[in-house]
Amino acid sequence: MKISVFIVDDHYMVIEGIRSLLQNEKDIDWLGHATNAASCLSFLKQQQPDIILMDINLPDMNGIDLCKAVRQKYPSVFVLGLSTFNQQAIIRNITENGASGYVLKNATKEELLEALTVVASGKTYLSTEAAFSLKESGNALPVITRREKEVLELIAAGLTNAEISEQLFISIPTVNTHRKSLLEKFAAKNTAILISKATKLGMI
Repeated sequence: MKISVFIVDDHYMVIEGIRSLLQNEKDIDWLGHATNAASCLSFLKQQQPDIILMDINLPDMNGIDLCKAVRQKYPSVFVLGLSTFNQQAIIRNITENGASGYVLKNATKEELLEALTVVASGKTYLSTEAAFSLKESGNALPVITRREKEVLELIAAGLTNAEISEQLFISIPTVNTHRKSLLEKFAAKNTAILISKATKLGMI
């Protein structure tokens, strides 16, 4: 399934950078860009993408208000917040106004593609830094990626790193990376504590 993507950002270097990351991806249909809210709303009257990558700071309207307006008028269009800012208040504000996720502009290609895939499926995606920011603010549930959730469930099922690697078709070092990330996000010193905390929170 192809995911159609549109970006709203007033910096051409950001637009071109993200376009270059996505343009050769067979599952991504790049629909174009707008540099302000007015252009974005004008485009949406003609065509609706699956996902809008939306900058928080725009010259004519902030991204949070634009996100709310888009979601009210075009509920089938998902919004993924895009910013250099990692403040908890901004992340919470845009997600509360309809965004399905939040990614920082320093995201890797892999993370951006994962974010688009997760959001297109109707789920919420927060970059690692954004999730950590919310966790630091006292957010009850650690925010984990779809892949981390899969790894967590297999860890809980008693699979070794090698077995998880084979089942998910990822390398053992990648499994190790996800395991370490999960330990950090749950503030767990070892796997037993990780599984115990995740179980208590109803995440497995």
